[in-house]
Parts: sequence; C-alpha cells; structure tokens
Amino acid sequence: MILVFGGTTEGRKAVEVLEEAGTPYYYSTKTGEQDIVLHNGQRTDGALDAEAMRLFCREHDIRLIVDAAHPFASRLHETIASMGLPVVRYERIYPPRDEDITWIDDYTDIVAADLHGKTLLATTGVQSIGKLKHLEAQGVRIVYRILNRESSILLAHEQGATDDQLCYYEDGTMPPADAILLKESGLSGGFVEKVAEARAKGMRIIALKRPRLSFANTVNGPYGLRRTVERLLPEFFPLHSGLTTGTCATAAAVAATRQLLYGETPAEVPVVLPNGETIMVAVGYEGKGCAYCIKEAGDDPDVTNGIEVRAEIRPTPGPSLNGGEWLVIEGGEGVGRFTLPGFDFPPGSPAINKGPREMIRNNLERLITPHPTERGRGWVCTISVPQGAEIARRTFNPRLGIEGGISIIGVSGIVKPFSEEAFIDSIRKCMTVAKASGTERVVINSGGKSERFVKALYPALPQQAFVEYGNYIGETLKIAHDLGIRQVTLGVMLGKAVKLAAGHLDTHSRKTTMDLDFIRQMLREADCDADISGITLARELWDMLPDDKKQDFAKTVIGHCAEHCRPLLPDGELTILLIDDNGTIYGL
Repeated sequence: MILVFGGTTEGRKAVEVLEEAGTPYYYSTKTGEQDIVLHNGQRTDGALDAEAMRLFCREHDIRLIVDAAHPFASRLHETIASMGLPVVRYERIYPPRDEDITWIDDYTDIVAADLHGKTLLATTGVQSIGKLKHLEAQGVRIVYRILNRESSILLAHEQGATDDQLCYYEDGTMPPADAILLKESGLSGGFVEKVAEARAKGMRIIALKRPRLSFANTVNGPYGLRRTVERLLPEFFPLHSGLTTGTCATAAAVAATRQLLYGETPAEVPVVLPNGETIMVAVGYEGKGCAYCIKEAGDDPDVTNGIEVRAEIRPTPGPSLNGGEWLVIEGGEGVGRFTLPGFDFPPGSPAINKGPREMIRNNLERLITPHPTERGRGWVCTISVPQGAEIARRTFNPRLGIEGGISIIGVSGIVKPFSEEAFIDSIRKCMTVAKASGTERVVINSGGKSERFVKALYPALPQQAFVEYGNYIGETLKIAHDLGIRQVTLGVMLGKAVKLAAGHLDTHSRKTTMDLDFIRQMLREADCDADISGITLARELWDMLPDDKKQDFAKTVIGHCAEHCRPLLPDGELTILLIDDNGTIYGL
C-alpha cells in the first residue's frame, strides 16, 4: 500500500498518476481543506507526529511513501524520513535563481535597517507571521498576504497580526509595497508570476531559499513518479511504462556531450522531458563523443524494445551551420528517411520527428552553452540505430513512406503501456500522410486481414491510402473530418461490426462486449431466424445464416453502423463494407 502526503499541486499530480493503476492507496493532508477527488484512494486528514505516522503505516501495511508535501514542511519531511520505509519525494520544478533577488537562508537574515520606515509585503504564509514580528519592532511596516479562510485568519490574529495588516490572495491584485518577501516555491507555487508582478511594481525582492531535502528517490513530474513507483513497488501498476525512441536518443546525446566536454561517464544521465520534468535514463559509452541508450518499452508491445539507440556529437569549425543553426541533428545508420510529404520535415530528411529534435536541442543547449570554451561553435549530433533497418519492416514505416530504418518519435518522452493516446496519435500520422499522398479516398480498416480483402476493391489507391484503426473507429472518423478528408471507406469484420452497430465507437474488449439481445434484434429486422444462444464469437453467425439471408443481415448491420458513424463525417461521404472471414464483402 502507498501513503501520499499531499495538500499541494504536487499532491494532485501524484493522485492523477496513482489513479492510473486502479490500485488502492491513502492520501493524507494536514488540514483536510484541499478539494480533491479520489476514486481508488482513501483520504486521511490531520497532522501526524512520528508515533502516529508509524502506527498508521504499520496498521495499513504501508510499503512506500510519496512525499508530495510543501517544500517548506520541514518537520513533516523529517518525520517521513524517519519511518524506515522507501520514500519518493515529489519535488517542484524550480527556475534558476536570479541575481537581482536577495536570497536568504532564514528570516533572521533580513536586514531591518534596509527596510526601516518602509512597507514589506510578506507572502511566506500565516505560519511565518510570528517569525517576522521582530522587524516591526525595528520600524518595518509589514503587510501579510494569506489565504482568506477562517483558520488562517484566526492563526494570524493569534500571532499578533491586526486586520489592517492582512490582505488576501483571493483579492487578485498584489498590494503596493516597497519590498516583497517570498518563499522559493517553484513553478507550481507561482514564484515566477509573483516575481514578475513585484518587478513591475518596482519592489525589492527578498526570497527565502527552499530547504535542501536529501531523499534518495526524488522526482519532479508525473512520469518520473510513475517510473519510480514501478521500480520500488512493482506490483502497484499492473503494467509498466517505457521510454520513447526520442528520449533514448536524447539520453545518448546528453551522455555523449558530457563525455566529450566534461570527461564524465555516469551510468545514468538526466533528461529534461517536454513537460519540463527531469528523469534519469541509463546509458553506455562507446568512445569519445559517442554514447548509447537501450530502448526500454516497459509492458508496451513495441518491436523496438531492447534496441540500441546511439548518438555521436562533434563540433564543427564554424560558429554556425545550416542557415545559422548552432546544432544540426542528422540521421545515421538505421534511422529512416521521409520520402513523402505530410511530416514535420520535407522528403529526404531523417525521420526524427519535431518533438525529439526539440528535446535533443534543449538538453544539449543546457550542457554546451555554459561551457566556457564552446559558446558560439557549431555542433552536429548524429543519431543511429544499428538494428533500425531490420526492425522498420515490422512497423508502420513502409506504408508511411519512411524508408531505410525506424523513426525517432515521441511527444511526451514516455510510453504508457497500451497507450490509447499513442495509438490514436499514430492513426493521425497515418491519416495525415494519406491526405498528403493526394488520394481522394482513404480506406480505414481494423488490421491486415480486413485490409487485404478490401484492397482488391481499390487497386488504384496508393499504399498510404489504407489506414488501420485498430479499435478506434470513432476517433479515426473524427480525424478524417478534422483533416478535411471527404471520401472514406470503412472496412469492418463482424466481430467489431456488431459492437459498432450497437453504438460502441471504441470496440476494444475492455470497453464493450458482444450484445446478444441487440444481435437478436438485428436478426429480426433482417427477417432471419437463428438461435444464437450458444455463440461466443460473432463470426459464428455467418455459418448459421442461409446464403440467401446473409446480404439482408449484412445490410441491417451496416445500416446501424452508419447511424453512429456518419454524423462523425458530416461533410464527407462514408462507405461501410462488412467483410466475412472468407473475404466476401457486403455493402448497402
């Protein structure tokens, strides 16, 4: 069982991650005032000292703690660390410390003489009021900005604050003051926005540094949290996540650059994902400026699992390349090339998608720019996949017009197992390429078998015109509408067709099952007499129906499918074809 300490934005994010598992856990806050919805989690509120926390963990068989509490909740962090249990610290993302801000380690570091006769706006929380009263005695007027709730106002009064010293976050506008006191609360704490507003008002900015926490397992985003929980408590998530080829390429590029510039060869390197969080990725080294990463797919059925993704980094003589770019990303052995329009880059370019390119560029810029001798130089990063050409034959690449190897892909950087989002994204890519091929008609089908049968009806269409929808019929039709594709043929076999006819636009078995009562209704509409009480698969119907009734039944099924599908393609022409196991095709 997992115990989460939250009450923060990070607590909410932790809940979103853990809810994906469908596994019970506990969520704890100090005050119980956070509004949060839990489906699999059980809430527990109230402060816990060491003894109470230890008792709770023992009684509820807690095996892992996620500390997503406020960074300044020092006593709570210390108590959690003393439990003797594995802990994941869900930390915030912090911007670099600006030099024009006065950074302090403690409230006693504030020099009262610098603020004598001036107004200080303190946004450090109601608990800090008592720690700042000594400044008032030295001639500093302090206004305390707190939450407008009864418990906070009561605590403020108990520490000596008067009503005219209080202002509230809910009022929206920051009141005028000569200086502002902030906590280093990170991006989720609104630190950047507060600093920007204070600067605009001409305030001096004083910031209390965040406490340094020393947990062995620290993450700063949802993907890192999931991957760490998968490692420390493997049974919590039924299926484990993996890395995209884009993340592997980035990790290899980071490792190669660190080795070349700094002589470092760590077993893991930090990779900043597109969402801003940082994860650690295992790497290896093959020589000066060369490194690799082994693709880890988790439980996703990915043919690229276990392949080696390599990166070589080298400087160039001139200060810039390729029209002024400081970094050129090239594709080497096993990385395919685009041969058709419809992608982020023109035909002939290496099949390294926009997302991975940006991730590589952003990560390398963090390493190269600070190096004193490398500013202004041009760099070339070559990504290669030794097994890429062979692996590519088992992917969508040939029909997408990507030749010679695999694609370096990934939007988020992480692959969730059997990710619906990832599959739909691949459908969108295929549909985009289909449109770019110039075909007037796109034929969507459930897989290789149905595609093989329906292709015979459209021999003149290019390979790119045939797109596999898997189970996502509704999403595929919506994509066709979004892309302005006017003529669509939907090829479907009976197992998916009876689900679609009943209104299920996602036909996956985990979402819907065959409805025998609805099938009986369609048989009656088609004037077919068949006892279906013993069937387990819809395709058994073909053997139960006489040949002269099969067309009537097919017409009825197609008619119901059309009722649900045609509204998704309002500006287009939809043709629905029902296919039996022998390749016979039925239409309206």
